[in-house]
Amino acid sequence: MPSNKKEGIIFGLFMCFGMVLIMSVYNTVLHGFSSFTVGSAVIQFVVTLIVAFIAESLVEPKARKIALSLPYKKSKEINFIVALAFCMVPMMVLIMSVYGLILTAFMTGIEGLIFRAYIKTVGLNFMVALPSQLLIVGPISRWLLGKYIKPSKQKPEFNL
Repeated sequence: MPSNKKEGIIFGLFMCFGMVLIMSVYNTVLHGFSSFTVGSAVIQFVVTLIVAFIAESLVEPKARKIALSLPYKKSKEINFIVALAFCMVPMMVLIMSVYGLILTAFMTGIEGLIFRAYIKTVGLNFMVALPSQLLIVGPISRWLLGKYIKPSKQKPEFNL
């Protein structure tokens, strides 16, 4: 887990990158490849990554506060990780589903009632986002943070 602001930003970027990648692939498969081009996919990915990072920056402090207020054994880091995911993922899904719906409206149009489309989108996104966060993106992001960003706690060896 990040221990300072810089690590928090890097960790947030790791998490956003992984979640946007998984959710973009999922939604592309779900809605078809009819308007898919590599160029448009890259542009859409970058824009979505920026939107997701901004949303994550706004949601994370609130989700952290809620997660810390919940009754669980706080001495175990895994308990906090799970509590934070259960607080953060629903908020992110609600926000990013609005973004996805706007994107869909511009690209292919929305059939029927927009509220019904939103509820369907939230449900479909949530059932993939939570397991992806808990089982794939979260563990990989924490591993990357520990392996490449956090300094080693070992004493450096000097070979003379």
